[in-house]
Amino acid sequence: MEDYTDYNAKIVDGWVEDGWEWGKPISHDEYVAATNGDFKLVLTPNIAVPNDWYPEPIKGKKILGLASGGGQQMPVLSALGGICTVFDYSQKQLDAEKIVADREGYDIEIVRGDMTKPLPFADNSFDMIIQPVANCYIEDVQPVWNECYRILKSGGRMITGLDNGVNYIFDKSETKLFHSLPYNPLKDASINEEFPIEEEGIQFSHTLNEQLRGQIKAGFQIVDLYEDTNSEGKLHDYNIPTFWASYVIKK
Repeated sequence: MEDYTDYNAKIVDGWVEDGWEWGKPISHDEYVAATNGDFKLVLTPNIAVPNDWYPEPIKGKKILGLASGGGQQMPVLSALGGICTVFDYSQKQLDAEKIVADREGYDIEIVRGDMTKPLPFADNSFDMIIQPVANCYIEDVQPVWNECYRILKSGGRMITGLDNGVNYIFDKSETKLFHSLPYNPLKDASINEEFPIEEEGIQFSHTLNEQLRGQIKAGFQIVDLYEDTNSEGKLHDYNIPTFWASYVIKK
């Protein structure tokens, strides 16, 4: 099989073509509203990132959208005056970024790459890194946290959406326990019986130790956190948290 990240990039491209919610760019009206400070930016399904998680002011700050293509987060931050770079492995997600930038007439650096590899940015390059839920598509998250720490400026902040693993223990109906953790289809082919990789891509569960403690191990200081649920389904109906979001700073 090809490298699993190459495979996942192609899967995401297909999802975007099929109308994936995380690949739909914001509208012109939403962009204009953001230029006036009226915006909602989400990294998990429902809860907006708190305003005090952003640098003040955003204008003039160098911001990296890590695995953040799709024309959703970066257009908002550009509208607010951020000097933005978007990095993603899905070409269709990057195409969405260009569509919005061309439509609204702002500049953004668009970089295609695999976040499991060393990031193609110099040390101390960015004031902020923002990442929606994306680490579920890579097997080892610690190198990503280490790279993010390297490319952030001292005092810079990283804001991330994270999957807490709960979604991976249930079947598709979210009514039966399906699989013990960790969830890793590269090591357990039985997962494909319920969640074929041709439909779901190759996803991985990650623990609090890997996600939040991993950020601390990289050198970050945690400032704030919140939990979120799925946008629909049985787990959402029971208000069971399935996602975290973290705000950390480089000491």
